[in-house]
Amino acid sequence: MVIKMGSFKDKVVVVTGAGGGLGKAHAIEFAKRGARVVVNDLGGSDDGRGKSDMADLVVNEIHSFGGEAIANKASVADKKGAQSIIDDALNAYGTLDILVNNAGILRDKSFKNMDLNDWDIVMNVHLNGTSYVTKAAWNIMWKKAYGRILFTSSTSGIFGNFGQANYGAAKMGMLGFMNVLAIEGLSKNIRVNTLAPDAETRLIATIPGAQVNPENPDPMRHPKLVSPAVLLLCDDDAPTNKTVHAGNGRFSCSATYINEPLNFSADVTYEELLERKNELFDMSNAREMSGLLRVQKMLSDQEKTNDSS
Repeated sequence: MVIKMGSFKDKVVVVTGAGGGLGKAHAIEFAKRGARVVVNDLGGSDDGRGKSDMADLVVNEIHSFGGEAIANKASVADKKGAQSIIDDALNAYGTLDILVNNAGILRDKSFKNMDLNDWDIVMNVHLNGTSYVTKAAWNIMWKKAYGRILFTSSTSGIFGNFGQANYGAAKMGMLGFMNVLAIEGLSKNIRVNTLAPDAETRLIATIPGAQVNPENPDPMRHPKLVSPAVLLLCDDDAPTNKTVHAGNGRFSCSATYINEPLNFSADVTYEELLERKNELFDMSNAREMSGLLRVQKMLSDQEKTNDSS
């Protein structure tokens, strides 16, 4: 049953990698609230090989409860394919409001044993693929002065995880990408955020030792428990430049912190820094820092100056 409530009614939403798992859950939740959804999925295996009609199955499920959706089966890692995803949204619905970059694959190995081809393909799908689709969407959102963009990161990148150097590097790259676009989109009401999800999916099932069943996930590990955070980060009142962790019924936020600098003279030496090493690494009084916070402070200071003049 379509809920048709909140800020998503008639919004046009693109969700990449939406043929199953997290992306499917996100697409369905948007559609239940009256959004018009482009369900993108190449339909390949967890390591990116092959293709299938997974996207069609999700579209059929959305249609079954009265929702509106179309399928796109292009690869995000192909520039023309990425453009076709956004083109399909425009051709079907005339505009684009929300982009959820979710598509991903795994090629896990310790870095010592990793083939650089596996490095390249994971980077291409996750980081380059995200940039290709986002680039195709950016000018549309810029011109209409409205857009909500979500990147899908991972604790494997934010905090690290053995055997996932390629995946972790790509996922940490999402935060750098977000940091810049949040600044660049500020004046055009384009809000950019990042999700770090935790759920039983077919990608998680490939990790050695993982005891998950993506076809019948534990109720507290179901991908749909992540989707509330996705909608929160994509609604009309969404924040920007936030990283939200979601899964298992838990939600939290992480950020980059910096401590106070140690000040030395122009002829500082290694020995002098060594003497204050403990101070350098002491984060007890650290504060949150981002480029966006600096820009916002600068704008606030300018407003105060203008008001007083």
